[in-house]
Amino acid sequence: MVSLAPCGDMEPEVEEAEETTLKSEMFVKTVCDEQEVKGEEPIWQPWQVFEEPIKELQRKNITEIEDGEKAAEDNKNEEGSEMKNEMDNEVAEEMKYAENLSNIPTDANDSSGDPTNEPICSNSHTSPPETNESDIEHIRKLIKTPSFGKTVRFMEIEVVEERDSSVDSLFPDFETVEWTTTSFEELFLADDWKDIADNRLLRKKVLQASPENVLSPAWGQEVTLKMQGVLEDRTVVEKDCKLVFIIGEGDVNQALEECTISMTQGEIALLLADSQYTYGHLGREPDIPAWAPLLYQLQLLDFREKPDPLSLPIPERIRIGNQKRERGNFYFQREEYSMAAQAYLMALDMLTTRTYDSQSCAAEEEEEEVNDYRVKCLNNLAAAQLKLGQFDEALHTSRDVLFLDPQNVKALFRKGKLLSDRGEYEEAMETLKKALKLEPSTKAIHAELSKLVKRQAGESETQSWQAKPAQMFGENIAPSLTPPPKKKPFGISWKFLLGALVVALGSLVTSVVLTARN
Repeated sequence: MVSLAPCGDMEPEVEEAEETTLKSEMFVKTVCDEQEVKGEEPIWQPWQVFEEPIKELQRKNITEIEDGEKAAEDNKNEEGSEMKNEMDNEVAEEMKYAENLSNIPTDANDSSGDPTNEPICSNSHTSPPETNESDIEHIRKLIKTPSFGKTVRFMEIEVVEERDSSVDSLFPDFETVEWTTTSFEELFLADDWKDIADNRLLRKKVLQASPENVLSPAWGQEVTLKMQGVLEDRTVVEKDCKLVFIIGEGDVNQALEECTISMTQGEIALLLADSQYTYGHLGREPDIPAWAPLLYQLQLLDFREKPDPLSLPIPERIRIGNQKRERGNFYFQREEYSMAAQAYLMALDMLTTRTYDSQSCAAEEEEEEVNDYRVKCLNNLAAAQLKLGQFDEALHTSRDVLFLDPQNVKALFRKGKLLSDRGEYEEAMETLKKALKLEPSTKAIHAELSKLVKRQAGESETQSWQAKPAQMFGENIAPSLTPPPKKKPFGISWKFLLGALVVALGSLVTSVVLTARN
C-alpha cells in the first residue's frame, strides 16, 4: 500500500531505489527444527555453518580429503602466514559471537525477511562444537556471499578478503608527506600548490605530469578517474579505481569536476577541497562529517565524448538511468531540489527504448522495465518540482505518470490537489475519488477531499449572487459572480442635524445674555 503525504511534502520513492552497496549477511538455521521450509533457504547460526557438514562427515566417516589438497594447504599456510592468522582471528570472533547467541536461537519458520535478522527467543540451548582447522577452511570456501544486484555468487574467502582490504593505497608510489601527515591548514597555505578557484579553497598539486601536447577533457565529456579521498585524520572515505562520470551532470561533487577539467590524460595529482566544493554543511552519512574538507589523489585515465543514449543497448541505458535517478534521490534527501530535478531529467533522457527512426528496439519485458523506471523518475521529478514551487510543471509531470500507469496513486493525488488549487474542482474531485478508491485508508486523500468539498461549497455561495444573463450583440454575457458592494445611502445624518441645532441655540442664548448686560 502506498503511503501518501501532503502533495508538497511527498518524498521521492527512495524506498524503491535498489541498493548499490554490498552488505554482509549472516544466515542462521535453528537446531531444534530441521524441517526444510518450502520456497525458503535454510537459516544457519554462525557456528552451524561449520557444525552440520562436520557432523555429516563424522557420521559417514568420510575421510576423502586428498593428500594433494593437504599439501597445497600446508604450502599456503607457510607462504601466507599472515592471511591464516587473520582467518583464525575471524573464526575465533565468530565462535565467540556464537557463544553469546547460544541461548537465543532463531525460529526456522520465521519468513519475515527482516534485514536486521533479530533472533527470536526460545528455551533451547546449544553450544558451538569443536572443529578442526582444515575442515573449517575446506567448508568456508562454500559460504554464500551476497554480490552486487540480485544475484548470489560463491566465492572463496581469500578472494573476498583481498578485495575488501581497502587500506591499501591505489597510488603506492606516491605516498608523499602531503598525503600522509601534513595538516590541511598547511596545505591550504602552501606556495607549491596551484589554485583552481580564486578563493584558494580548491587547490591541486601535480605529482606526475603528462607528456606534452596531451589534451584535457571538456565540459560534457565522459571521463574515467582513479581516485581515493581521505579526511584530515587520513581516514579513507572515497575510493574507486575506475570512476566514470560526465563532467557537468552532477554525478560527482563539484571538486572532482573542476579538477578533472584542469588535468591532462595520464596526470596524477593531489586535490585539496574545502567542504563547500564537496559535501558542505550536511556532510555525507555515515563517514563524512559536516564542514569536512577532503584530500584526493587522482589520475585521469581516459576521456571521450558523451555516449548517445540511442546508440546504447537497453541494459546499458537502464544502468545509467538508474545511476542518475539514485543521484537525484541523494540530492533530494539533502534538500537540493534543483540538482535533484536535473538528475531526474537526465535519467529520463537515458531511460528510453527508441532508436534513431523513432522505433522501439526493446523486447516486451525490457519495455515494461524501462516504463517502470520512468514512472519512478517522473514521480520523483514531480515531488522536486513541487518543492521548487513549479506547480504547472508538476501537474504536467503527474499527467505523464498517469499516461504510463493510470492506477498510480501518488500521481493521482498530486494531480487532484494541483487541480483543486487551480479551481478546476470537477476534474479534481474525479481524480481524488479515483485515488481514494485505490487507497481507501489513506488519510491524506480524505483530507484533500474534505478541503475540496469546502471549496466547492464556498463557490456555490458565491454563485448564488449571479443575475440573469444580459443580451448583448446576440450573445449571453454573464455578469460577475461577486456581489456588488453595498452603497451607503446619500443624506445628512439626524445626529449631525441635532448637534448643529444645539450649537445654534447656544449661540443665540449667549448673544441675548450679552446684550441684556450691556
